[in-house]
Amino acid sequence: MFENLNWWEIGALLLLALLIFGDKLPNVISDGLRMLRNLRGMARNATTDLSRELGTDIQLEDLHPKAFIRKHLLSEEDEAAIRRPLQGVYDSVKSDLNGVKTDLDGVRDELKDVASSADFRKVEPAPEPRQIARSFDADAT
Repeated sequence: MFENLNWWEIGALLLLALLIFGDKLPNVISDGLRMLRNLRGMARNATTDLSRELGTDIQLEDLHPKAFIRKHLLSEEDEAAIRRPLQGVYDSVKSDLNGVKTDLDGVRDELKDVASSADFRKVEPAPEPRQIARSFDADAT
């Protein structure tokens, strides 16, 4: 719950709580913990009652509609039959993406070759204008 807070922020929150609640802070903490225990007990009782009414062993995670349908209404064969058409689509998309990745790797290798052949750190100095004019004179004769 507090994994994204550092120690300074937690200390500041505790100091703020102490300033707001003052001497009543221990009572507020105990009331909060009692409320948490009561909520957990109510959730446990609800799952026990639901399990007893349905005649199966139900966990709190099983109350998600997808998990409930998968666990209680579908057999393993039905679930496999539902997944089979989608598995083909998944496999074809995965192979296409692997082909694209291979193509991108080839392009990356070609770009590395071009970059290494056009290494701009080894720039040769441009010829001076007089040398260019002399080369034109030599060509004209």
